[in-house]
Parts: sequence; C-alpha cells; structure tokens
Amino acid sequence: MRKFINTILLPIVLLVGFTFAEDVNLSLDGQNLDYVSTSDIAGWQFNHDGCATSSSGGDSATNGFTISCASSTCLAFSFSGAVIPAGSGTLVELSGSSECTDESLSGWVFSGSGGSTLSVDFSSEPTCDDIDTDGVCDDIDDCIGQLDECGICNGGGIADGACDCDGNVIDCLGDCAGSAVEDDCGVCNGDG
Repeated sequence: MRKFINTILLPIVLLVGFTFAEDVNLSLDGQNLDYVSTSDIAGWQFNHDGCATSSSGGDSATNGFTISCASSTCLAFSFSGAVIPAGSGTLVELSGSSECTDESLSGWVFSGSGGSTLSVDFSSEPTCDDIDTDGVCDDIDDCIGQLDECGICNGGGIADGACDCDGNVIDCLGDCAGSAVEDDCGVCNGDG
C-alpha cells in the first residue's frame, strides 16, 4: 500500500498543489504589443484582421528578428538563432490598415530556445512587473508601514552626515553634492 501511495498518489498530489503560470503575458498599449516573459522568446506568430500588415520594430527588431506580416498573419524569428531575453518591453509596433484592438489579434504561437512551446496569455489589461499588496497594477511598491523621504519602506531616511538620499554631502559653499573644496590655505574654492 505504501508503494502505491508513493508511486501513484504522491505525484498527483504534487501536481495539484502547483499553479502553472503563463510563460508570456501580452497586452496592447496603444499600437504597441507589449510582453512580460519568464522565458527567452525564440520566435512568435499571431493572426490579425489586417491591422498589423506593416508591423515592425520593438524588441523583436532590436534582437535581430526578421518580422514578416501579411494580410492576416505576422511572424518573427532570427535566422542566427538569437532570442528576445526573458523580461519585459514592446514585442513589436503594430501598424496596418486599421488600429489593432483586443478582438483584432488571435492564434498566438510562441517558441522558446530549442523549439519549446511557450504558453501565452493575452489581455487588454496592462501587464505588471510588480506584484502589489493592494492588487493595483501601478508598478509602485506598496509599503506596509511608512515611506521615508527617500521612498524606502520603513527606512531610516537620509543617512547621518548626508544631504540627500544618494549619500552626498554638503560642500564648503553649502551646495548638496557640490564639488567645491577648501584649498591648502583654508579658502573655499580658492586657488591655494
């Protein structure tokens, strides 16, 4: 019986306990198709209603992808095997006969390094790089407590002897982060 539990039930329990997230999250920001990806992107393809026939640019072009968009399909990949590194940005700038909307785009196919299939989620909601405790997608860290004058949650503020959050000090003319110094004769900004 113990062997049965270890070989059959344990993997099922572990599988149910995990939540699977998408590899690539896409959203529209005006005519930019933006992405947040946990995996390197080696190629992509999607269908459109004519709104993306002249699409170009974005991180696809920056990373040397060849972008090809026809009347109903766009695809991009690199002949040299380059990838778009995991991260976030604008995948491609959409351009065509009309403005792309959520309903204009479908049929997402993304591949990772070695031809692996990447899972995709497309939403009109902006993607967040920051997980907020208040559930708001604002890319601003929420603070439970109080932000100090440097914007650090529960921080100690400006360090002793410093005049700003970067740790700079006041020079002899009284300027924060200034470059004036006393010369050999004790004269501020003197010739020495």
